[in-house]
Amino acid sequence: MFQKKIYIAGHTGMVGSAITRNLKSKGFNNLLTADYPGLDLLRQEQVEKFFEKEKPEIVIVAAAKVGGILANNTYRAQFIYENLMIESNIIHSAYKFGAEKLIFLGSSCIYPKLAKQPINEDELLNGKLEYTNEPYAIAKIAGIKLCENYYKQYGSNFYSVMPTNLFGPFDNFNLETSHVVPALIRKFHEAKKNDSEEIVVWGTGSPKREFLYVEDLADAITFLMENINAGDLYNKNLTHINIGTGEDLTIKELAETIKDAVNYNGKIVFDTSKPDGTPRKLLDVSLLHSLGWKHKTDLKVGITKAYNWFLENSNK
Repeated sequence: MFQKKIYIAGHTGMVGSAITRNLKSKGFNNLLTADYPGLDLLRQEQVEKFFEKEKPEIVIVAAAKVGGILANNTYRAQFIYENLMIESNIIHSAYKFGAEKLIFLGSSCIYPKLAKQPINEDELLNGKLEYTNEPYAIAKIAGIKLCENYYKQYGSNFYSVMPTNLFGPFDNFNLETSHVVPALIRKFHEAKKNDSEEIVVWGTGSPKREFLYVEDLADAITFLMENINAGDLYNKNLTHINIGTGEDLTIKELAETIKDAVNYNGKIVFDTSKPDGTPRKLLDVSLLHSLGWKHKTDLKVGITKAYNWFLENSNK
């Protein structure tokens, strides 16, 4: 398998770059990272030409338009359109040009807002979605169903994985479009730098979330790529595998953890006029654990690493 030609869609992003680093560290050197001038994953013709020329044997779909609550709720049309187009173009081209395996990365927001906790894989389509990220979730659900039905109709070895909330190197620290961990890291850093007496965090602080260091996700992807095929899931009436830690904490506890990592001495204030989103979102990772994989990075350790990366790669 080490000589297989592997295409990592979205290799420049936080997730794709982590997967690329993990694969290289384990001896996979025949990697296609698609540094093609002008290659636009939104354009079917361009994607098909790329697949026709390169004929990747394994495809990992980490390319997506992503963001936090604010971005999801503001750019609703872009989030559904762009994600539908990216995944459709890649998945169909992988089928058309004979890829041996494809792994599609979804998101834990695919699950119902009030799903049973912890969330088992079979909770998919079992209730209403959280409104603020509904367009993104629907696009990701479509990607899962594309993989499932390309397997059922064509026998394609395509399946999906559902990561929990991710953070780490190469994260997006833009306050308008970022997820909660990088947003809070930047907020606390700037508050410390400006000697601000307090920092405002959206919502009540009571929702509970699970967070996974992105390097651990990448390790899980490599593990699954080497050990799991589509039939292993679909024959058990499953469409995807959850990837997470199986541990969660409140947003308030998260904020306090980041406050400590940044060494900020001010006060945390919660703006209760802002939305909380889903009350709780903890993945059931018993299936992944039963296959032999568990995360390695403690949350506090991961946040410290993420903050150090931010310090080294920002204008401070």
